[in-house]
Parts: sequence; structure tokens; C-alpha cells
Amino acid sequence: MSSHDRKDVQHPDCNKPPRQESETERQGRKAHESDLTDEAVEETFPASDPVSPFIPAKTPED
Repeated sequence: MSSHDRKDVQHPDCNKPPRQESETERQGRKAHESDLTDEAVEETFPASDPVSPFIPAKTPED
């Protein structure tokens, strides 16, 4: 077994940014993330696709 555990290796994207994010940059990033989420939800659940209730083909007999 290796003496270097894989859990110790950190992905390069996990490094701290070289400077603190400004409030304007943060708001822009959050707005962009929100737009992407809205777009993904719209692609998943288009408004033109109504959800129809489940209607069984046969009613259960008592």
C-alpha cells in the first residue's frame, strides 16, 4: 500500500482564490447561477408540457 493516501490530494479548483470576491462579483456570480438553474429547470419541466393526473386504465374492483 502506498504511503500517500489519495484523500490527502486536493483538486486544484479547491484552492482559495488569490483575492477576496467583491460584493458586486458575488452578486453577478449568484445571478448567473440562478439563471443557469432556471434554464435547467425549464428544460426539465417545460411549461408547455402540462402534468396530467394518473388515471388508471381499469378501476380496481371491490
